Amino acid sequence: MEIVSVINYKGGVGKTTVTSNLAADLAWNGKKVLILDMDAQASLTFSFVTPDYWDKKLKDTKTIKSWFDCISQGNQTMPLSDLKVRPDVVNSFLNRHTQKGCIDLISSHLGLINVDLELATLLGGASPTQTQQKYLKVHGKLREELKALSEEMDYDIVLIDCPPNFNIVTKNALIASDKILIPAKPDYLSTLGIDYLKKSVESLINDFNWYASKDEVYSEVNPEFMGVVFTMIQITSGQPIAAQRQYISQTKRLGVPVFESLFRENKTIFADAPRNGMPVVLNSYSSNTHSDIVSEIEGFVKEFNIKLGI
Repeated sequence: MEIVSVINYKGGVGKTTVTSNLAADLAWNGKKVLILDMDAQASLTFSFVTPDYWDKKLKDTKTIKSWFDCISQGNQTMPLSDLKVRPDVVNSFLNRHTQKGCIDLISSHLGLINVDLELATLLGGASPTQTQQKYLKVHGKLREELKALSEEMDYDIVLIDCPPNFNIVTKNALIASDKILIPAKPDYLSTLGIDYLKKSVESLINDFNWYASKDEVYSEVNPEFMGVVFTMIQITSGQPIAAQRQYISQTKRLGVPVFESLFRENKTIFADAPRNGMPVVLNSYSSNTHSDIVSEIEGFVKEFNIKLGI
């Protein structure tokens, strides 16, 4: 089971679009996919289930917030498998056409933004040993739970949609991950934090591994950057506009891998998809432009699979 975190410090860069379409095309090709929404905005959650369904069925007991609340209250965490749901619209479509792949969801909660403060209070310790144990427990718990999930369920891949910050919730996701994917819009603000994000992740891993090396329960971690996938691309004459090409080239010079595949901008079809519960990549379009977008997403997923080795 491969675990991939999807993250950018900057919001509004198409992170949800990338994650939902990646999950959908992987499932179309027979993969069993779990998506874990850890962004308090819950955009990924509402791309697959309606707000009304979330409010009635999930809000109180079946979100990732419920799981983090157990940690902050010092209680035994529930198995992650207890929190998953299988969104009906997209899975009914997949079942009719593939009968192999599926998408399960662990939804987010708008109150997740407050969880970080509660978790931070657990990190103080009276002795170095207590500090070490608390650090590992708070930051490494999701990794341990996902290990248990991999033994219980037969998922091929877990995609974690991270919040646009570097709080304890985000750190849990990164420490749990095998790979890290960075969606970015090729503009000044969206690319500004990529190098800083890379350095922050490296520092986090060094800190975690320092504590883990002194512990018998937790093992060291080594998530790798898959690369940056550029989104919201404006195409002219068959390539991104000059201003965007500049930021793509600039990012490549940072030494971070960059996907050749791109997500072009099209507000019409990408905005409609969440309301319908069906990612763009699973739809058929009569328009050549829209069909080209689907082909580009499929090309990205193929490149993703090669990088992941699946």
